[in-house]
Amino acid sequence: MTDASDAGAVLDHRAEAVLDRDGLDALVRVLKARGRTVIGPTVRDGAIVLDELESADALPYGWGVELEAGRYRLRRREDGAAFAHSAGPQSWKSFLHPQRVRQWSADRGPDGAPVVREEKQESISYAFLGVRPCDLRAIQILDRVMSGGRYRDPTYLSRRTGAFLIAAECTEPGATCFCVSMGSGPAADAGYDLALTEVVDDTGHRFLCRSGSEEGAAVLAELPGRSPDDSTRAAATQAVSGAADRMGRSMPPVDLRMLMRDNLEAERWDDVTARCLSCGNCTMVCPTCFCTTTEDVTDLTGDHAERWRLWDSCYDLDFSLLHGGPVRSTPRSRYRQWLTHKLGTWHDQFDSSGCVGCGRCIVWCPTGIDLTEEAHALHQEATQRENTP
Repeated sequence: MTDASDAGAVLDHRAEAVLDRDGLDALVRVLKARGRTVIGPTVRDGAIVLDELESADALPYGWGVELEAGRYRLRRREDGAAFAHSAGPQSWKSFLHPQRVRQWSADRGPDGAPVVREEKQESISYAFLGVRPCDLRAIQILDRVMSGGRYRDPTYLSRRTGAFLIAAECTEPGATCFCVSMGSGPAADAGYDLALTEVVDDTGHRFLCRSGSEEGAAVLAELPGRSPDDSTRAAATQAVSGAADRMGRSMPPVDLRMLMRDNLEAERWDDVTARCLSCGNCTMVCPTCFCTTTEDVTDLTGDHAERWRLWDSCYDLDFSLLHGGPVRSTPRSRYRQWLTHKLGTWHDQFDSSGCVGCGRCIVWCPTGIDLTEEAHALHQEATQRENTP
């Protein structure tokens, strides 16, 4: 690796090293020494959640998960792996696009006139440790939505600008994962500063680490690693390719955008919405859903007021409320809006799908609705319709 102390050195963006657990702990220390707030997975309240890490010891070593539609359970692992778990209830959206943001506050002045103060955006230098490839793609999608168009979101920009992303390639997908169908994993191909591939075998527990940016190479140069050996590279490659073959779910091999467009009146919509509670869980856990509403609040005296931006959901009856009532008044219309937007019309707005195949919406749906099952059912109904004389 390049000596970080040599100011004139040209750092190789493709630098590689093998780290052990001490090296991972050193990574957290180096990032904190650079003034970054390190966020990563840890075990709390019966789930693997994202939280600030003081050291790498807080990572969920030896914990995995059991996933199914409407079901999430922690389970102990014998190998002590740190990243052998699937997506939890949170995504990195919680830090980049927070659930609640105060936009301004106002107080009644001595003369009775309001004095309005715009909320200053807090600039946080984040380092995200353990970003799954599907979530890496989700961050790229949010970048396009929140900062790539005409209207740029200052809160998102203040948190996203300069964020240091450490991907953890997927080596053990869950039963609800389908990132292969969406082209978003299990390998990390772009958009990271560092990428880790965890290897646990008879040779030991280690992490193949490669850089994807100049800053990533500089951080890697400060870590106590060794040069990669052929066996570690081969084991890492095999672990990721093996994960691709063990996806728990898949989408039908068709153009999902056209499938949604051409089946707006399918009977399947009645079947799925007979089970849908319109609770909005799927939109809350989705790493790319971004809709918000505003709420004005005052204190009991009426002398102080605040405006807050809050996450909103297209399942809310008031989401499409106009002067004559809600545009989407039925659960059928609201579920159809969510799925057709996520898989179809998102392309028209943002030139990509809005789904990354993480499976969170399946796991955290209280009635176990599975969007891959619904896509297959819509495809089957369309095929039967086309083949019926």
